[in-house]
Amino acid sequence: MIDIKKISLEPGKRVIVISDIHANLQLFKKLLDRVNYQLDDYLFINGDLCEKGDNSLEVVEFVRSLQKSSSNVFIVKGNCDVVHRYVFQESEGIIPYMKSRKSILNEMLAQNNKRVEEFNSVKHLSTYYKAHFQDIIDWLEALKVAYETDDFIIIHAGIDPKTDWKQTDEKTALYTSSFLDKSHQAGKPVIVGHWPVINYGATAVSSHNPLVDLEKNIIAIDGGNQLKQDGQLNALIIQDGTYSYTFVDSLNHYIIIEHDHKAGLNRTGTVTYPNYELKIMKRGAFFTRCKNVILGTEQWIKNEYIIEKNDSILCKTDVSTTFLSVKRGEKVWVVDDTCEGYLLVKNENGEIGWIER
Repeated sequence: MIDIKKISLEPGKRVIVISDIHANLQLFKKLLDRVNYQLDDYLFINGDLCEKGDNSLEVVEFVRSLQKSSSNVFIVKGNCDVVHRYVFQESEGIIPYMKSRKSILNEMLAQNNKRVEEFNSVKHLSTYYKAHFQDIIDWLEALKVAYETDDFIIIHAGIDPKTDWKQTDEKTALYTSSFLDKSHQAGKPVIVGHWPVINYGATAVSSHNPLVDLEKNIIAIDGGNQLKQDGQLNALIIQDGTYSYTFVDSLNHYIIIEHDHKAGLNRTGTVTYPNYELKIMKRGAFFTRCKNVILGTEQWIKNEYIIEKNDSILCKTDVSTTFLSVKRGEKVWVVDDTCEGYLLVKNENGEIGWIER
């Protein structure tokens, strides 16, 4: 059974839910400012404070300070918050992981001017962490796996489809992929992060905005922060039974549209990991109509994103296949300005797509 805490929330107070900060302290603080966070608010941080960004230790320290400043702050354990387990389990795979990734484990070494190459075994590495960072590790391990209120459940990745959802396995709670494509029997909305919402949007308008599906009783809020080039950090806001959201991202180059432009073709969608394999159907001057081999959907891929590798045709990374309409005076942020004929931009609503230069 996972570690769950049932709490009662005072009616009328605002609830703010944020997930997958991924060691991006600057963006997290920016989001708290954007929502005008107050100590009287309920603040839930739904896992993955750590990994992928530069400031895992600083995020942990800041979140601990938030928790000390208000009894209304609740932190959920995410899979990226327990990477230290691989060290203590003496998993040899943790060494190449540390050599290739930004990780709290590397930050812990750097605090004492150490590097992973200086340790001759994983066991030696575990001794170091226990000697210098046991307090932080204990705090991370003590985090609850889920919080339940009268109106919703907050858990990092998902729950098992059992009559008694509290019998969910911890692996499900921390690591389940694509939970919005699944179902559950909890009888109330389950709010998750972990799986970027854009991964659900192969045929929808490209966006990292939260997905609220009250028929399935699932709300997905991971905005792909630190994972996607146009990703964002989302805040789900719950008040008086209504759901809204806002977001911040790291894009800083914007332009003002000079002329109205309506996208003439109804092309929407996104290519996302791991669905990169393509079959060419029709080549164009700027875009190529492709069949996504794994998904079976048709998508128009910008030519510069199509590559050949090991006798396969691939999209080289995640990219929008949406064409946007824009209006004169509209402000849009530039995601990619290196391609011929078109710019990839993100509008104020969080929609990402191509516009003619």
